[in-house]
Amino acid sequence: MTDSVDVKRRSEIMSRVRGKDSKPEMLVRRLVFGAGYRYRLHVAKLPGKPDLVFPGRHKVIFVHGCFWHAHPHRGNARMPKSRIDFWSLKLLGNRQRDERNDAALSAMGWNVLTVWECELADHAAPGARICAFLKSRSGARVK
Repeated sequence: MTDSVDVKRRSEIMSRVRGKDSKPEMLVRRLVFGAGYRYRLHVAKLPGKPDLVFPGRHKVIFVHGCFWHAHPHRGNARMPKSRIDFWSLKLLGNRQRDERNDAALSAMGWNVLTVWECELADHAAPGARICAFLKSRSGARVK
Protein backbone atom coordinates (compact mmCIF):
# COMPACT_ATOMS: atom_id res chain seq x y z
CA MET A 1 0.00 0.00 0.00
CA THR A 2 1.33 3.42 -0.88
CA ASP A 3 1.36 6.47 1.33
CA SER A 4 -1.62 8.80 0.91
CA VAL A 5 0.60 11.91 0.94
CA ASP A 6 3.75 12.78 -0.99
CA VAL A 7 7.25 12.51 0.47
CA LYS A 8 7.59 16.24 1.22
CA ARG A 9 4.26 16.37 3.09
CA ARG A 10 5.09 13.18 5.02
CA SER A 11 8.42 14.72 6.05
CA GLU A 12 6.57 17.83 7.23
CA ILE A 13 4.12 15.74 9.26
CA MET A 14 6.83 13.58 10.84
CA SER A 15 8.94 16.63 11.74
CA ARG A 16 6.14 17.72 14.05
CA VAL A 17 6.32 14.54 16.13
CA ARG A 18 7.96 15.62 19.37
CA GLY A 19 10.02 13.63 21.84
CA LYS A 20 9.18 15.92 24.74
CA ASP A 21 6.41 18.30 25.78
CA SER A 22 3.86 16.04 24.08
CA LYS A 23 0.20 16.23 25.08
CA PRO A 24 0.38 13.04 27.19
CA GLU A 25 3.52 14.27 28.94
CA MET A 26 2.00 17.68 29.63
CA LEU A 27 -1.08 16.01 31.12
CA VAL A 28 1.06 13.92 33.46
CA ARG A 29 3.07 17.00 34.42
CA ARG A 30 -0.14 18.88 35.30
CA LEU A 31 -1.42 15.92 37.35
CA VAL A 32 1.86 15.64 39.27
CA PHE A 33 2.25 19.39 39.82
CA GLY A 34 -1.40 19.66 40.91
CA ALA A 35 -0.79 16.93 43.48
CA GLY A 36 1.98 19.06 44.98
CA TYR A 37 5.04 17.24 43.66
CA ARG A 38 7.97 19.08 42.09
CA TYR A 39 10.28 17.51 39.54
CA ARG A 40 13.03 18.03 37.01
CA LEU A 41 12.52 17.44 33.30
CA HIS A 42 14.53 15.25 30.92
CA VAL A 43 17.70 14.81 32.98
CA ALA A 44 20.29 13.87 30.35
CA LYS A 45 22.65 12.23 32.86
CA LEU A 46 20.16 9.42 33.50
CA PRO A 47 19.66 6.51 31.09
CA GLY A 48 16.78 7.18 28.70
CA LYS A 49 16.40 10.85 29.73
CA PRO A 50 13.28 10.25 31.89
CA ASP A 51 10.39 12.65 31.31
CA LEU A 52 9.99 13.51 35.00
CA VAL A 53 12.70 13.06 37.62
CA PHE A 54 12.22 13.32 41.38
CA PRO A 55 15.82 13.43 42.66
CA GLY A 56 15.00 13.51 46.39
CA ARG A 57 12.73 10.50 46.07
CA HIS A 58 15.01 8.66 43.62
CA LYS A 59 12.04 8.10 41.30
CA VAL A 60 11.49 8.69 37.59
CA ILE A 61 8.45 8.66 35.34
CA PHE A 62 8.45 7.90 31.64
CA VAL A 63 5.41 8.91 29.56
CA HIS A 64 5.32 6.59 26.56
CA GLY A 65 3.27 6.89 23.40
CA CYS A 66 1.60 3.56 22.71
CA PHE A 67 2.68 3.40 19.05
CA TRP A 68 6.29 4.55 19.36
CA HIS A 69 7.07 2.37 22.38
CA ALA A 70 5.12 -0.68 21.13
CA HIS A 71 2.62 -0.93 23.97
CA PRO A 72 1.18 -4.46 23.84
CA HIS A 73 -2.35 -3.18 24.60
CA ARG A 74 -2.32 -0.15 22.37
CA GLY A 75 -6.00 -0.09 21.45
CA ASN A 76 -6.58 1.79 18.21
CA ALA A 77 -2.90 2.02 17.20
CA ARG A 78 -2.01 -0.24 14.28
CA MET A 79 1.17 -1.36 12.63
CA PRO A 80 1.72 0.61 9.41
CA LYS A 81 0.82 -1.33 6.28
CA SER A 82 3.86 -0.19 4.32
CA ARG A 83 7.50 -0.97 5.14
CA ILE A 84 6.46 -3.62 7.65
CA ASP A 85 10.02 -4.92 8.09
CA PHE A 86 11.32 -1.43 8.90
CA TRP A 87 8.56 -0.66 11.41
CA SER A 88 8.77 -4.06 13.10
CA LEU A 89 12.51 -3.62 13.69
CA LYS A 90 12.12 0.03 14.69
CA LEU A 91 9.42 -0.61 17.28
CA LEU A 92 11.14 -3.73 18.62
CA GLY A 93 14.35 -1.71 19.00
CA ASN A 94 12.47 1.03 20.85
CA ARG A 95 10.95 -1.55 23.20
CA GLN A 96 14.34 -3.18 23.88
CA ARG A 97 15.94 0.22 24.49
CA ASP A 98 13.20 1.07 27.01
CA GLU A 99 13.82 -2.22 28.85
CA ARG A 100 17.59 -1.55 28.95
CA ASN A 101 17.00 1.96 30.30
CA ASP A 102 14.61 0.68 32.99
CA ALA A 103 17.15 -1.97 34.04
CA ALA A 104 20.01 0.56 34.12
CA LEU A 105 17.97 2.99 36.22
CA SER A 106 16.94 0.22 38.62
CA ALA A 107 20.58 -0.87 38.94
CA MET A 108 21.43 2.73 39.86
CA GLY A 109 18.81 2.65 42.63
CA TRP A 110 16.06 4.58 40.84
CA ASN A 111 12.40 3.51 40.97
CA VAL A 112 10.77 3.62 37.54
CA LEU A 113 7.14 4.18 36.55
CA THR A 114 5.94 4.05 32.95
CA VAL A 115 2.69 5.82 32.11
CA TRP A 116 1.18 4.84 28.76
CA GLU A 117 -0.64 7.28 26.53
CA CYS A 118 -3.74 5.05 26.41
CA GLU A 119 -4.04 5.18 30.22
CA LEU A 120 -4.53 8.93 30.16
CA ALA A 121 -8.06 8.85 28.72
CA ASP A 122 -9.36 8.56 32.29
CA HIS A 123 -7.41 11.15 34.31
CA ALA A 124 -8.32 9.71 37.73
CA ALA A 125 -6.73 6.29 37.22
CA PRO A 126 -3.22 7.40 36.22
CA GLY A 127 -3.33 10.23 38.77
CA ALA A 128 -3.99 7.77 41.60
CA ARG A 129 -1.33 5.37 40.29
CA ILE A 130 1.26 8.14 39.97
CA CYS A 131 0.53 9.46 43.47
CA ALA A 132 0.78 5.93 44.91
CA PHE A 133 4.15 5.52 43.16
CA LEU A 134 5.46 8.85 44.47
CA LYS A 135 4.19 8.24 48.02
CA SER A 136 5.61 4.72 48.26
CA ARG A 137 8.83 4.45 50.20
CA SER A 138 9.78 1.00 48.99
CA GLY A 139 11.64 0.19 45.82
CA ALA A 140 8.68 -1.79 44.51
CA ARG A 141 7.36 -0.85 41.10
CA VAL A 142 3.77 0.30 40.97
CA LYS A 143 2.01 -1.27 38.00
